[in-house]
Amino acid sequence: MSNYDYIVIGAGAAGLLLADALTNDNFFASKSILVLDKDDKTKNDRTWCFWEEDNRRFDAILHKSWPNIYFAGKQLKLSTTIKPYRYKMLRGIDFYQHFIDKIKKSPNITWAKEEVVNIQENESSVLVSTKTNQFSGTMVFNSIFEYQRVKSQKKYPLLQQHFLGWFVKTEQAVFNEEEATFMDFSIPQKGNTRFMYVLPFSGTEALVEYTLFSEHTLEKTEYENAIVDYLEQKLGCTDYEILEKETGNIPMTCYPFYKHNSNRLMNIGIAGGWAKPSTGFTFCNTHKKVISLARHLKKGKETTSFNKRTKFWFYDLLLLDILYKNNHLGQSIFEALFKKRKPQLILKFLDEDTTLWEDLQIISACPKWPFLKALWSRILFKY
Repeated sequence: MSNYDYIVIGAGAAGLLLADALTNDNFFASKSILVLDKDDKTKNDRTWCFWEEDNRRFDAILHKSWPNIYFAGKQLKLSTTIKPYRYKMLRGIDFYQHFIDKIKKSPNITWAKEEVVNIQENESSVLVSTKTNQFSGTMVFNSIFEYQRVKSQKKYPLLQQHFLGWFVKTEQAVFNEEEATFMDFSIPQKGNTRFMYVLPFSGTEALVEYTLFSEHTLEKTEYENAIVDYLEQKLGCTDYEILEKETGNIPMTCYPFYKHNSNRLMNIGIAGGWAKPSTGFTFCNTHKKVISLARHLKKGKETTSFNKRTKFWFYDLLLLDILYKNNHLGQSIFEALFKKRKPQLILKFLDEDTTLWEDLQIISACPKWPFLKALWSRILFKY
Protein backbone atom coordinates (compact mmCIF):
# COMPACT_ATOMS: atom_id res chain seq x y z
CA MET A 1 0.00 0.00 0.00
CA SER A 2 1.37 3.42 -1.01
CA ASN A 3 1.40 6.26 1.51
CA TYR A 4 1.02 9.98 0.73
CA ASP A 5 0.91 13.23 2.65
CA TYR A 6 -2.09 14.45 0.67
CA ILE A 7 -4.61 12.58 -1.47
CA VAL A 8 -6.92 14.56 -3.73
CA ILE A 9 -9.98 12.58 -4.83
CA GLY A 10 -11.50 13.90 -8.03
CA ALA A 11 -9.85 15.91 -10.81
CA GLY A 12 -12.62 18.44 -11.36
CA ALA A 13 -12.29 22.16 -10.75
CA ALA A 14 -11.74 21.86 -6.98
CA GLY A 15 -9.32 18.93 -7.18
CA LEU A 16 -7.16 20.32 -9.97
CA LEU A 17 -7.08 23.87 -8.60
CA LEU A 18 -6.08 22.53 -5.19
CA ALA A 19 -3.37 20.26 -6.62
CA ASP A 20 -2.08 23.20 -8.67
CA ALA A 21 -2.06 25.51 -5.64
CA LEU A 22 -0.06 22.96 -3.63
CA THR A 23 2.50 22.41 -6.38
CA ASN A 24 2.92 26.16 -6.99
CA ASP A 25 4.00 26.80 -3.40
CA ASN A 26 7.46 25.77 -2.21
CA PHE A 27 6.02 25.22 1.24
CA PHE A 28 4.45 21.98 -0.06
CA ALA A 29 7.43 20.89 -2.21
CA SER A 30 8.35 18.13 0.24
CA LYS A 31 4.80 16.78 0.41
CA SER A 32 3.87 13.68 -1.58
CA ILE A 33 0.54 14.21 -3.36
CA LEU A 34 -1.72 11.68 -5.06
CA VAL A 35 -4.51 12.73 -7.44
CA LEU A 36 -7.20 10.12 -8.13
CA ASP A 37 -9.93 10.25 -10.76
CA LYS A 38 -11.87 7.49 -12.52
CA ASP A 39 -11.69 9.34 -15.88
CA ASP A 40 -8.78 10.41 -18.02
CA LYS A 41 -10.38 13.87 -18.44
CA THR A 42 -10.09 13.93 -22.24
CA LYS A 43 -13.73 14.86 -22.91
CA ASN A 44 -15.38 18.26 -22.88
CA ASP A 45 -17.91 17.23 -20.24
CA ARG A 46 -18.83 20.64 -18.84
CA THR A 47 -18.46 24.40 -19.01
CA TRP A 48 -17.84 26.85 -16.19
CA CYS A 49 -18.88 30.49 -16.25
CA PHE A 50 -17.95 33.35 -13.96
CA TRP A 51 -17.37 37.09 -14.01
CA GLU A 52 -14.21 38.97 -13.13
CA GLU A 53 -13.00 42.52 -12.84
CA ASP A 54 -9.20 42.43 -12.63
CA ASN A 55 -8.14 38.83 -12.08
CA ARG A 56 -7.12 37.33 -15.42
CA ARG A 57 -5.54 34.08 -14.27
CA PHE A 58 -7.66 31.94 -16.62
CA ASP A 59 -7.77 34.24 -19.66
CA ALA A 60 -5.21 32.17 -21.59
CA ILE A 61 -7.59 29.19 -21.65
CA LEU A 62 -10.93 31.00 -21.91
CA HIS A 63 -13.25 29.97 -24.71
CA LYS A 64 -15.09 33.27 -24.83
CA SER A 65 -15.96 36.35 -22.75
CA TRP A 66 -18.65 39.00 -23.02
CA PRO A 67 -18.73 42.68 -21.95
CA ASN A 68 -22.55 42.79 -21.92
CA ILE A 69 -25.43 40.72 -20.56
CA TYR A 70 -29.14 40.45 -21.31
CA PHE A 71 -31.85 39.89 -18.73
CA ALA A 72 -35.56 39.48 -19.43
CA GLY A 73 -38.64 38.93 -17.30
CA LYS A 74 -42.34 39.50 -17.74
CA GLN A 75 -42.05 43.30 -17.79
CA LEU A 76 -38.33 43.90 -18.25
CA LYS A 77 -35.95 43.51 -21.17
CA LEU A 78 -32.50 44.73 -20.27
CA SER A 79 -29.38 44.82 -22.44
CA THR A 80 -26.53 46.31 -20.46
CA THR A 81 -22.80 46.52 -20.05
CA ILE A 82 -21.34 44.96 -16.91
CA LYS A 83 -18.10 46.97 -17.09
CA PRO A 84 -15.68 46.69 -15.27
CA TYR A 85 -16.67 43.00 -15.21
CA ARG A 86 -16.61 40.59 -18.10
CA TYR A 87 -18.68 37.42 -18.18
CA LYS A 88 -16.37 34.50 -18.98
CA MET A 89 -16.75 30.93 -20.20
CA LEU A 90 -14.22 28.15 -19.66
CA ARG A 91 -14.60 24.77 -21.35
CA GLY A 92 -13.85 21.69 -19.29
CA ILE A 93 -11.50 20.19 -21.88
CA ASP A 94 -9.33 23.33 -22.03
CA PHE A 95 -9.18 23.51 -18.23
CA TYR A 96 -8.26 19.82 -17.91
CA GLN A 97 -5.55 19.94 -20.55
CA HIS A 98 -3.92 23.03 -19.07
CA PHE A 99 -3.89 21.96 -15.44
CA ILE A 100 -3.32 18.23 -15.85
CA ASP A 101 -0.29 18.77 -18.10
CA LYS A 102 1.09 21.24 -15.58
CA ILE A 103 0.39 19.11 -12.51
CA LYS A 104 1.83 15.91 -13.98
CA LYS A 105 5.16 17.66 -14.46
CA SER A 106 5.47 18.25 -10.71
CA PRO A 107 7.95 15.79 -9.14
CA ASN A 108 5.89 15.33 -5.96
CA ILE A 109 2.61 14.55 -7.76
CA THR A 110 1.37 11.06 -8.61
CA TRP A 111 -1.60 10.78 -10.97
CA ALA A 112 -3.71 7.62 -11.00
CA LYS A 113 -6.77 6.76 -13.04
CA GLU A 114 -8.65 4.89 -10.34
CA GLU A 115 -12.28 4.79 -9.21
CA VAL A 116 -12.61 5.33 -5.47
CA VAL A 117 -15.03 2.89 -3.82
CA ASN A 118 -14.42 3.54 -0.13
CA ILE A 119 -12.88 6.09 2.22
CA GLN A 120 -12.12 5.02 5.77
CA GLU A 121 -10.57 7.27 8.40
CA ASN A 122 -8.58 5.77 11.28
CA GLU A 123 -6.53 7.20 14.14
CA SER A 124 -3.46 8.19 12.15
CA SER A 125 -4.44 8.27 8.47
CA VAL A 126 -7.20 7.89 5.90
CA LEU A 127 -7.45 4.70 3.85
CA VAL A 128 -8.67 5.22 0.28
CA SER A 129 -9.74 2.07 -1.56
CA THR A 130 -10.23 1.86 -5.31
CA LYS A 131 -11.38 -1.09 -7.38
CA THR A 132 -7.79 -2.30 -7.70
CA ASN A 133 -5.64 -0.61 -5.05
CA GLN A 134 -5.46 0.88 -1.59
CA PHE A 135 -3.74 4.15 -0.68
CA SER A 136 -3.06 5.77 2.66
CA GLY A 137 -3.07 9.53 3.16
CA THR A 138 -2.18 11.71 6.13
CA MET A 139 -4.82 14.11 4.81
CA VAL A 140 -7.48 13.49 2.14
CA PHE A 141 -9.43 16.06 0.15
CA ASN A 142 -12.57 14.50 -1.26
CA SER A 143 -14.82 15.89 -4.02
CA ILE A 144 -17.24 12.93 -4.31
CA PHE A 145 -20.68 14.37 -3.56
CA GLU A 146 -23.03 12.31 -1.38
CA TYR A 147 -26.46 13.38 -2.56
CA GLN A 148 -28.39 11.17 -0.16
CA ARG A 149 -26.76 12.79 2.86
CA VAL A 150 -28.43 16.10 2.02
CA LYS A 151 -31.67 14.62 0.74
CA SER A 152 -32.31 12.67 3.93
CA GLN A 153 -32.48 15.77 6.17
CA LYS A 154 -35.23 18.41 6.35
CA LYS A 155 -33.68 21.40 8.13
CA TYR A 156 -32.07 22.84 5.01
CA PRO A 157 -34.08 22.82 1.76
CA LEU A 158 -32.56 21.14 -1.27
CA LEU A 159 -33.27 22.43 -4.75
CA GLN A 160 -31.49 21.54 -7.95
CA GLN A 161 -30.10 23.73 -10.68
CA HIS A 162 -30.70 21.35 -13.56
CA PHE A 163 -30.22 22.11 -17.21
CA LEU A 164 -29.83 20.80 -20.71
CA GLY A 165 -28.01 22.78 -23.38
CA TRP A 166 -27.41 22.58 -27.10
CA PHE A 167 -24.38 23.99 -28.88
CA VAL A 168 -26.03 25.09 -32.10
CA LYS A 169 -24.92 26.46 -35.44
CA THR A 170 -27.48 28.42 -37.43
CA GLU A 171 -27.69 29.26 -41.13
CA GLN A 172 -28.45 32.92 -40.45
CA ALA A 173 -26.82 35.19 -37.88
CA VAL A 174 -29.28 35.36 -34.98
CA PHE A 175 -27.00 35.86 -31.96
CA ASN A 176 -25.29 38.97 -30.57
CA GLU A 177 -21.78 37.72 -29.90
CA GLU A 178 -21.02 40.64 -27.57
CA GLU A 179 -23.89 39.84 -25.20
CA ALA A 180 -24.52 36.80 -23.00
CA THR A 181 -28.11 36.07 -22.03
CA PHE A 182 -27.72 35.79 -18.27
CA MET A 183 -31.36 34.94 -17.52
CA ASP A 184 -34.39 35.09 -19.81
CA PHE A 185 -37.50 34.52 -17.71
CA SER A 186 -39.88 35.47 -20.52
CA ILE A 187 -40.51 31.78 -21.20
CA PRO A 188 -43.41 29.85 -19.54
CA GLN A 189 -42.62 29.26 -15.87
CA LYS A 190 -45.09 26.39 -15.30
CA GLY A 191 -45.03 26.88 -11.54
CA ASN A 192 -41.22 26.82 -11.32
CA THR A 193 -38.22 29.10 -11.67
CA ARG A 194 -37.28 28.55 -15.33
CA PHE A 195 -35.09 30.58 -17.67
CA MET A 196 -33.07 30.39 -20.86
CA TYR A 197 -29.33 30.95 -20.80
CA VAL A 198 -27.53 31.79 -24.05
CA LEU A 199 -23.79 32.12 -24.63
CA PRO A 200 -23.06 33.27 -28.21
CA PHE A 201 -19.67 32.47 -29.74
CA SER A 202 -20.46 34.20 -33.03
CA GLY A 203 -23.51 35.42 -34.90
CA THR A 204 -24.27 31.84 -35.91
CA GLU A 205 -23.01 29.72 -33.00
CA ALA A 206 -24.09 29.60 -29.37
CA LEU A 207 -24.83 27.48 -26.33
CA VAL A 208 -28.58 27.61 -25.71
CA GLU A 209 -29.53 26.17 -22.35
CA TYR A 210 -32.83 25.53 -20.57
CA THR A 211 -32.32 25.91 -16.82
CA LEU A 212 -34.47 25.42 -13.75
CA PHE A 213 -34.10 26.08 -10.04
CA SER A 214 -36.52 23.49 -8.68
CA GLU A 215 -36.86 20.40 -6.52
CA HIS A 216 -37.38 17.86 -9.30
CA THR A 217 -35.81 17.26 -12.70
CA LEU A 218 -37.76 16.89 -15.96
CA GLU A 219 -37.98 14.37 -18.75
CA LYS A 220 -35.30 14.97 -21.37
CA THR A 221 -37.89 15.86 -24.03
CA GLU A 222 -39.22 18.77 -21.96
CA TYR A 223 -35.82 20.46 -21.88
CA GLU A 224 -35.32 19.88 -25.59
CA ASN A 225 -38.80 21.07 -26.56
CA ALA A 226 -38.21 24.26 -24.60
CA ILE A 227 -34.97 24.91 -26.51
CA VAL A 228 -36.72 24.31 -29.85
CA ASP A 229 -39.51 26.72 -28.87
CA TYR A 230 -37.01 29.38 -27.82
CA LEU A 231 -34.99 29.10 -31.02
CA GLU A 232 -38.09 29.28 -33.18
CA GLN A 233 -40.32 31.70 -31.28
CA LYS A 234 -37.85 34.03 -29.60
CA LEU A 235 -35.00 33.99 -32.10
CA GLY A 236 -36.91 33.19 -35.28
CA CYS A 237 -34.54 30.37 -36.08
CA THR A 238 -35.72 27.09 -37.63
CA ASP A 239 -32.62 26.10 -39.60
CA TYR A 240 -29.81 25.00 -37.28
CA GLU A 241 -27.43 22.15 -36.51
CA ILE A 242 -26.82 20.70 -33.03
CA LEU A 243 -23.04 20.37 -32.62
CA GLU A 244 -22.88 19.16 -29.01
CA LYS A 245 -25.10 18.70 -25.98
CA GLU A 246 -24.49 19.18 -22.29
CA THR A 247 -26.49 18.41 -19.18
CA GLY A 248 -25.91 19.19 -15.56
CA ASN A 249 -27.35 19.15 -12.08
CA ILE A 250 -25.96 21.28 -9.25
CA PRO A 251 -27.33 21.00 -5.69
CA MET A 252 -28.65 24.27 -4.26
CA THR A 253 -28.58 24.04 -0.48
CA CYS A 254 -27.18 25.68 2.64
CA TYR A 255 -26.61 22.29 4.23
CA PRO A 256 -23.43 22.45 6.39
CA PHE A 257 -21.26 19.96 4.50
CA TYR A 258 -18.25 21.07 6.54
CA LYS A 259 -19.65 19.36 9.63
CA HIS A 260 -18.59 16.06 8.05
CA ASN A 261 -14.98 17.22 7.83
CA SER A 262 -12.27 16.09 10.22
CA ASN A 263 -8.65 17.17 10.49
CA ARG A 264 -7.66 14.31 8.16
CA LEU A 265 -10.64 14.18 5.78
CA MET A 266 -12.03 17.31 4.15
CA ASN A 267 -14.76 17.61 1.52
CA ILE A 268 -14.09 20.12 -1.24
CA GLY A 269 -15.93 21.49 -4.27
CA ILE A 270 -19.64 20.76 -4.48
CA ALA A 271 -19.10 17.95 -1.94
CA GLY A 272 -17.86 20.58 0.50
CA GLY A 273 -20.68 23.03 -0.16
CA TRP A 274 -18.52 25.32 -2.28
CA ALA A 275 -21.22 25.94 -4.91
CA LYS A 276 -23.07 29.23 -4.36
CA PRO A 277 -26.35 27.96 -2.82
CA SER A 278 -28.64 30.57 -4.35
CA THR A 279 -27.35 30.41 -7.94
CA GLY A 280 -25.27 27.27 -8.39
CA PHE A 281 -22.23 29.24 -9.61
CA THR A 282 -19.26 27.18 -8.51
CA PHE A 283 -16.03 27.98 -10.33
CA CYS A 284 -15.12 31.41 -8.96
CA ASN A 285 -16.08 30.47 -5.42
CA THR A 286 -13.99 27.30 -5.69
CA HIS A 287 -11.00 29.31 -6.90
CA LYS A 288 -11.27 31.61 -3.87
CA LYS A 289 -11.74 28.70 -1.48
CA VAL A 290 -8.65 26.90 -2.79
CA ILE A 291 -6.46 29.97 -2.31
CA SER A 292 -7.75 30.36 1.26
CA LEU A 293 -7.33 26.65 1.98
CA ALA A 294 -3.68 26.63 0.86
CA ARG A 295 -2.98 29.56 3.18
CA HIS A 296 -4.84 27.78 5.97
CA LEU A 297 -2.73 24.65 5.56
CA LYS A 298 0.51 26.66 5.53
CA LYS A 299 -0.39 28.18 8.88
CA GLY A 300 -0.83 24.71 10.33
CA LYS A 301 -4.43 25.36 11.26
CA GLU A 302 -6.89 22.52 11.71
CA THR A 303 -9.10 22.03 8.67
CA THR A 304 -12.19 21.77 10.85
CA SER A 305 -11.81 25.51 11.48
CA PHE A 306 -11.66 26.41 7.78
CA ASN A 307 -15.35 26.86 6.94
CA LYS A 308 -17.35 29.58 8.64
CA ARG A 309 -20.87 30.82 8.08
CA THR A 310 -21.16 34.34 6.70
CA LYS A 311 -23.99 36.79 6.18
CA PHE A 312 -24.22 35.56 2.58
CA TRP A 313 -24.97 32.03 3.79
CA PHE A 314 -28.01 33.41 5.60
CA TYR A 315 -29.14 35.47 2.58
CA ASP A 316 -28.91 32.34 0.43
CA LEU A 317 -30.81 30.33 3.03
CA LEU A 318 -33.76 32.74 2.97
CA LEU A 319 -33.96 32.66 -0.83
CA LEU A 320 -33.87 28.87 -0.90
CA ASP A 321 -36.56 28.71 1.78
CA ILE A 322 -38.76 30.88 -0.45
CA LEU A 323 -38.12 28.94 -3.65
CA TYR A 324 -38.56 25.59 -1.93
CA LYS A 325 -42.05 26.51 -0.70
CA ASN A 326 -43.05 28.78 -3.60
CA ASN A 327 -40.88 27.82 -6.54
CA HIS A 328 -42.70 30.13 -8.96
CA LEU A 329 -41.44 33.27 -7.17
CA GLY A 330 -37.94 33.09 -8.64
CA GLN A 331 -38.84 35.10 -11.73
CA SER A 332 -40.38 37.98 -9.77
CA ILE A 333 -37.47 38.13 -7.29
CA PHE A 334 -34.74 38.25 -9.95
CA GLU A 335 -36.77 40.63 -12.13
CA ALA A 336 -37.21 43.04 -9.21
CA LEU A 337 -33.45 43.02 -8.65
CA PHE A 338 -32.52 43.75 -12.25
CA LYS A 339 -35.29 46.34 -12.56
CA LYS A 340 -34.18 48.35 -9.51
CA ARG A 341 -30.45 47.80 -9.20
CA LYS A 342 -27.43 47.99 -11.50
CA PRO A 343 -26.14 44.62 -12.72
CA GLN A 344 -22.66 45.43 -11.41
CA LEU A 345 -24.04 45.64 -7.87
CA ILE A 346 -25.98 42.40 -8.32
CA LEU A 347 -22.87 40.59 -9.58
CA LYS A 348 -20.81 42.01 -6.73
CA PHE A 349 -23.43 40.75 -4.27
CA LEU A 350 -23.48 37.29 -5.86
CA ASP A 351 -19.69 37.32 -5.60
CA GLU A 352 -20.12 37.88 -1.84
CA ASP A 353 -18.02 41.02 -2.04
CA THR A 354 -20.52 43.71 -0.95
CA THR A 355 -20.55 45.90 2.14
CA LEU A 356 -23.48 45.88 4.56
CA TRP A 357 -24.79 49.09 2.98
CA GLU A 358 -24.68 47.47 -0.45
CA ASP A 359 -26.39 44.37 0.97
CA LEU A 360 -29.22 46.58 2.19
CA GLN A 361 -29.59 48.06 -1.30
CA ILE A 362 -30.01 44.55 -2.73
CA ILE A 363 -32.37 43.44 0.03
CA SER A 364 -34.55 46.55 -0.33
CA ALA A 365 -35.01 45.81 -4.05
CA CYS A 366 -36.51 42.37 -3.39
CA PRO A 367 -40.20 41.67 -2.78
CA LYS A 368 -40.60 42.22 0.98
CA TRP A 369 -43.31 39.81 2.11
CA PRO A 370 -41.74 36.48 1.01
CA PHE A 371 -38.43 37.36 2.69
CA LEU A 372 -40.08 38.56 5.89
CA LYS A 373 -42.02 35.29 6.11
CA ALA A 374 -38.85 33.28 5.48
CA LEU A 375 -36.95 35.32 8.06
CA TRP A 376 -39.64 34.84 10.71
CA SER A 377 -39.76 31.12 10.02
CA ARG A 378 -35.98 30.82 10.45
CA ILE A 379 -36.04 32.82 13.67
CA LEU A 380 -38.62 30.41 15.07
CA PHE A 381 -36.53 27.52 13.73
CA LYS A 382 -33.41 29.05 15.33
CA TYR A 383 -31.81 28.83 11.90
